[in-house]
Order: sequence, then C-alpha cells, then structure tokens
Amino acid sequence: MNYYNEWDSFAADWLKELIKDGLIPYGEVDSRSIADVEPSDLKGFTQCHFFAGIGGWSRALQLAGWSADRPVWTGSPPCQSFSAAGNQSGKEDLRHLWPVFFNLIRECRPSEIFGEQVANAIRFGWLDDLYSDLEASNYASAAFVLPSCAIKSPHKRSRLFFVAYSCDKRLQGHRRFEQESVQKDKENRPIRSASSKRQREERHSAEDSFWGTHTAKFSDGKTRAIPTQPALFPLANGLPNRMGILRGAGNAIVPQAAAEIIKAYMSCYR
Repeated sequence: MNYYNEWDSFAADWLKELIKDGLIPYGEVDSRSIADVEPSDLKGFTQCHFFAGIGGWSRALQLAGWSADRPVWTGSPPCQSFSAAGNQSGKEDLRHLWPVFFNLIRECRPSEIFGEQVANAIRFGWLDDLYSDLEASNYASAAFVLPSCAIKSPHKRSRLFFVAYSCDKRLQGHRRFEQESVQKDKENRPIRSASSKRQREERHSAEDSFWGTHTAKFSDGKTRAIPTQPALFPLANGLPNRMGILRGAGNAIVPQAAAEIIKAYMSCYR
C-alpha cells in the first residue's frame, strides 16, 4: 500500500478522489504536517510520497513504467522561500522542510528517492545541503535542472530534479547505457527505426500534456499542432472550486518532465 502525505486539506481530498477513481495506486492519505510524522508511521508502506500535492509523482512513476510494487520515496519540499515569486528568505523560512524530510530518510533508509525543487533554490545552498546530507548517510545522489519546455510544454517552469540511491543496497540489476544499434544511410548518417520514432512521438503525445492543442497553417505551407491553453476545464470566473483547481495545478510538478528523469534513472538501475 502507498502512503501520501499532504497537509493542504483541498489537495488531500483531491488525492482521495484520485485513489477512489483508480487514477493513482491505492493508499493512505495523511493530512498531518510532515513535521508530525514519525518513522514508525511509515512501516509497511511500499511507496511513500511526501508533499504529495495532487499526485504528480505517483503519475510520473506510472508514465515511466515504474512498477506499483517497487519501493520508492518521492518528495517536493515547499519552494516558497526559494522561489523568485516568493519572499526568498531561504533556509531561514519555516517552510524550509528539507531537514525534516531528510530526517525521515535517514531513519527509514528507503532504497531509492526522487524529488524536486525550484531551480532558484540552488543559489541559496539548498542543493549543497542535500548532497552533503545524503552523502553523509551513504546515499549516492545526482540532480538536474529540467525545464518543462524540454518535454514540449509551452512554458519554461525550470525545476531542479534530484535522485538518490542507497549505497547500502547491492547494485543488483545495474547496467550501463546500451547503445542503440542503428542503420546508416549512404552518407553514413544514422537512421532511426520507425518504431523508435513512434515511441518518441508517443512519449510526447498531446494526450499526456497539460496543454490542449489546435492546428494552424504556417508560411511554409505546413500544418502544425500548437499549444493553446490548459486542458483543465472549466476555469471560468465564478465557477465552484476554480481557485482550488488553480492552486492544486499551479503547485504541482509536471509529471511528464519527472517521468523523463525516472526513465533515465531506470535505464541504469532496473
């Protein structure tokens, strides 16, 4: 069974509805602050999602093909104290909850962890602390800044994604990247197979995008799909829960971006 920790009552109720509808794996939703969670509370759970929001990390794991019965922890600590849109009080802010999250990691020793933070946190030393804390607890870790536009979303939304792997766990299943075997054309240029091209197109298909699309004809005579507006409807003024929907989606990770990080990790650690 999964564990979802989310203190915001609106997001917690949203998680419960997603579970009820079978859109994310079955689990328990804990609406307490992470500061009130004890290591003993987490015994028996296969996957633990902290700062769970509206289930973005759970969805990202599904998109990446991560098995529902494979243990993992995820977490996106609050970003307000580091965000360019916030007060930027940094680690002095009470919402700086990496130390609390890390204490649970240190006590419970999950084998694999995925997380996310705003890229602006790097200049506050947030990433330095993460590396130091994890290394001191015998975790190997890495981090990457990936903007959402990299997965064809029409906004920048640069986010710092991190992964951590317990060195206490034997490197079973580890393999190096396997080079793709490709044919060459007459000019010795690689030719990707039709199946590879189709897989890439499917990975970035519009149905997995937060944004809707419409087609338009360009000056070169070609017709292309272009992004238009969020696919969460309705968002018109005056409709019930409009602000709740905007808040939930606005604070969420982009699952498609997180899925690319997970897939890259899985290519090395199956």
